[in-house]
Amino acid sequence: MSGQYRDEISAGMEVEIILKKDQRSGKRTAGVVKDILTSASYHSRGIKVRLEDGRVGRVCFIPL
Repeated sequence: MSGQYRDEISAGMEVEIILKKDQRSGKRTAGVVKDILTSASYHSRGIKVRLEDGRVGRVCFIPL
């Protein structure tokens, strides 16, 4: 799953995000979702989330 649709993501699920500082390199960071920060149902660059460790980024990949 791409992480562009809010209904694909829920608290407690494991995802890969791209942090703001890593947008140019595309480096992914894995973690568990604590909060969903994007209120829209769709975002072209990925839904913004806060991980349990406090890092914030856009979901780029949801492993199955």
